[in-house]
Amino acid sequence: QVQLVESGGGLVQAGGSLRLSCAASGRIFRINAMGWTRQAPGKQRELVAVITRSGITTYADSAKDRFTISRDNAKNTVYLQMNSLKPEDTAIYYCNADHDGMYYWGRGTLVTVSP
Repeated sequence: QVQLVESGGGLVQAGGSLRLSCAASGRIFRINAMGWTRQAPGKQRELVAVITRSGITTYADSAKDRFTISRDNAKNTVYLQMNSLKPEDTAIYYCNADHDGMYYWGRGTLVTVSP
C-alpha cells in the first residue's frame, strides 16, 4: 500500500506563487509517473501536469508557462511550483502516482487565489 500526502496549499493573492509538495510513503517498489490534478467548485477534475520517472513533463494548456512540475525520486516526492496564480486556479489539488502499475491518490490540498 502506498500513501500520498499533499502539502503547501493555502490562500494567495492573484499574481502570487505557491509550491505544492506530495510525498509518497509505504511499501514502495517503483513509482513511475506522478502528477497533479485539480477540481474547482462545481467543475470536473482536470489534469494539471504529469512527470515521468525520467523527468518528461506534460502540462494542461492552463498550466503551461506558469506551473512547473518536478520530482525527487530519492524522496518519492513530486512538486508543483505555481506562479502567476489566477482566481480561476482556485481548486483542490490532488497528487497521484503510478506505483508498479497501480494508481494512488492523495486527499488533496486546497488552493485559494483571491482577486
